Amino acid sequence: MNSTDHQKETASWVEEFTRLYETAVQTFANGTRGANKLFSDADIRQLASIGATPQEIYDFVEDCHDVGEPDFPTVLGITTVRREYFLREQNGIPSGKHISMQDLPAMGAALEGYRWLPRIIEKAKAKLRGEMPPELMYACGGDRPFLRKLGIDPTDFLRTVWKAGNDERQILDYVKRQSVN
Repeated sequence: MNSTDHQKETASWVEEFTRLYETAVQTFANGTRGANKLFSDADIRQLASIGATPQEIYDFVEDCHDVGEPDFPTVLGITTVRREYFLREQNGIPSGKHISMQDLPAMGAALEGYRWLPRIIEKAKAKLRGEMPPELMYACGGDRPFLRKLGIDPTDFLRTVWKAGNDERQILDYVKRQSVN
């Protein structure tokens, strides 16, 4: 695929996702609740094509409606990283797995004094692989304050976790660099 084709393809999925998200926000604001009610079959196919689920987008819509965040650029950024991972690393094929809530480090777990960091690392890995259980959200009401306090954007953190692979030291070094700034 040449550069122009890639730009057109990127613009196309972003336009479609933006439409889908804006419709979901309006439908939610009109009182429709539940991931299974917010999206049409065509929407669900579109989400699957980019490695997303109705539940994870519903969670973003619900939090944005209820607490004003995450904003759409953040949702788009996170979804972009997941899509890239899905297409590049997973060749567009879902893993078919979900992590268990019991697999996550406790909310109070710390890594070199950074309470919540072990948990959000595992959540980011699960988000990248598309393995989030329905009751879990990346960039949730616990993740956002943690990242904001450190001056880290949720999209940048997700990209860092992808780049680091299983090298937790690389993630920790990134967090330390960002929290100094």
